[in-house]
Amino acid sequence: MTALGTPIQGVTLYSFTRAFHGREYDLESLIRKVAADGYGPGLEVIGFSSLRGFPDVDDRFAGWFRDLVDEVDLVPTSLAINADIGIHRDRLLNQDELIAYMTRQIEAAAKLGFPVARVQISITPDSMEQLAPIAERHGVRLALEVHADQYASHPRILALRDRYEKVGSPYLGFTMDWGATVSGFAPSLVESYRRRGASEELLTAVVNLWDDFYREGPPADQEEHNERFGRFIGLASQHGRPDLGIDFGINGTGLFGPARVDDWLEIMPWIHHVHAKFFGIDENGEEPSVPVRDLIELLVKNGYSGAVSSEYEGWHWNNWQSPFDIVRDEQAVQRSAAENAGSRMVTGAADARTVLAAHHALADKKEVSR
Repeated sequence: MTALGTPIQGVTLYSFTRAFHGREYDLESLIRKVAADGYGPGLEVIGFSSLRGFPDVDDRFAGWFRDLVDEVDLVPTSLAINADIGIHRDRLLNQDELIAYMTRQIEAAAKLGFPVARVQISITPDSMEQLAPIAERHGVRLALEVHADQYASHPRILALRDRYEKVGSPYLGFTMDWGATVSGFAPSLVESYRRRGASEELLTAVVNLWDDFYREGPPADQEEHNERFGRFIGLASQHGRPDLGIDFGINGTGLFGPARVDDWLEIMPWIHHVHAKFFGIDENGEEPSVPVRDLIELLVKNGYSGAVSSEYEGWHWNNWQSPFDIVRDEQAVQRSAAENAGSRMVTGAADARTVLAAHHALADKKEVSR
């Protein structure tokens, strides 16, 4: 029988992008706020958006960063890195260049003290296999993000899982992004469209269309995904708001993934990190569009004791509520859900370091025994 997991509470600084971009906080003051207001102990940082000059990290900055994190008693959990092959205007990166580019970012993660690097879906099984010994050498686990419109049982994800099984390295895995298993069109996004002048008839039609897609489940292939995208565009045009069509399509198919919670079981043993993607908290103190309680229960019942980074994505459109208050309230839901599942969320830094180290060590043993 699998022992119950004790997930580690944490946050990604991505949740506070609006405040960061608005210069309400710089990196240091934002990290200090995360610690002071209890959003940790887990800390996730986005390399290219938070760190000037990334992926080049000099010793002086790395020392400053690690000293700051230690001072405020946070625990580095994940550094989000990019796999963008289109960084040149005139050509794409070839395979050797991509591996070199990713290696620099893995080295930066190690230098800054992060045990996990979140990788993007554009990385292929061949590339992940080639990166495995590099990740092992630097002691950084590569956790490819399963993000809508992908989902755990999607053929591309299963191909990666099968390659991981073949390679046998505990340094290859996934980041579980809850956006793949959304259960409703976010009410805060509906409200933002309302504030942009969308009619109630149009908003009802958009929500109903998404609900239809949810009942059907995730798209089987890219052709079906494109067809759904087009239907959102068509709906906007039919109601006299073609300017909203692309936005409906992006959010309705690329941000709100309609897979079911138990779909994550396909890759559960390979989950190294969790993005607790969510979009808002309602008047009852619950997330109305993401099944937070079911997802935490799934993690607990399957022995997950890694980090869970609250990832508030509603900041893209919600400029009338505080992201800090919203993250605070979502983390309360997580803690309640863990308790209801017979366990707890780890909220102390010392405890988190011990639990996280044991969780990764257990993953190493499981890989060896496979």
